[in-house]
Amino acid sequence: MAEPRTTPQQATPTAAAPTDQPPTGSAGVPADLSAGGVPGLAVRPTGRPARRRGLTLHETVLVAVLGVVFGFVYWAFVQLWAPLQLAMGPLADLAANVLAGAWIVVGPLATYIVRKPGVGILAETLAALVEVVFLASPAGPLLLVVGLVQGVGAELPFALTRYRRFGWWVFVASGVSAALVTFAFNAVRFGWIGQDYAMLRLGIQVVSCVVLCGLAARLLGDALARTGTLDAFAIGAARRG
Repeated sequence: MAEPRTTPQQATPTAAAPTDQPPTGSAGVPADLSAGGVPGLAVRPTGRPARRRGLTLHETVLVAVLGVVFGFVYWAFVQLWAPLQLAMGPLADLAANVLAGAWIVVGPLATYIVRKPGVGILAETLAALVEVVFLASPAGPLLLVVGLVQGVGAELPFALTRYRRFGWWVFVASGVSAALVTFAFNAVRFGWIGQDYAMLRLGIQVVSCVVLCGLAARLLGDALARTGTLDAFAIGAARRG
């Protein structure tokens, strides 16, 4: 580069002219007013976007799809009820307890995928609605109450962890909780209290719910996540780390 022909004169520092304008922060907002109009306070950006607690559109659609699909799955298990009763002979009355967990699996599954409050309850109730409206369940509208109770029981352990823990033990707890809550509801409804084999009935239902509800939900969720179809949901983000 060529040298300049003249040497620039050294600038003489001058005092800054006084101004009546207050110092401004980002986006031209006065610094003293950058904290909501409270002088002397400054806003420090956290760099964290506000977390949305409600369901997004695609989460709502997913929960609805799960509810519809498992409404038909539940109906299919209802068709197995009578053959299972025949196979169990004198213990035929326990057939419903053997299948109990299969009718609750969508609750923990939806919670595992979306990880927001109320998702399991909503999915379970929607599945019951499909059974009543489209599949003419013999239980009638009361099945909506049953679905609500099942969803509450299955989601309770996840709520206790504030939807932050999804290890195997939480799914086991979900199955146990679902079994206990639904057993208490049905014990009053069907008069199971005081029966000679009430404890056997409860034990069978706990095992069914742990296996067919809790553990099955975890296995189904992991299998779906591995396909990449759930990458847009919380379960996909958790797998990416």
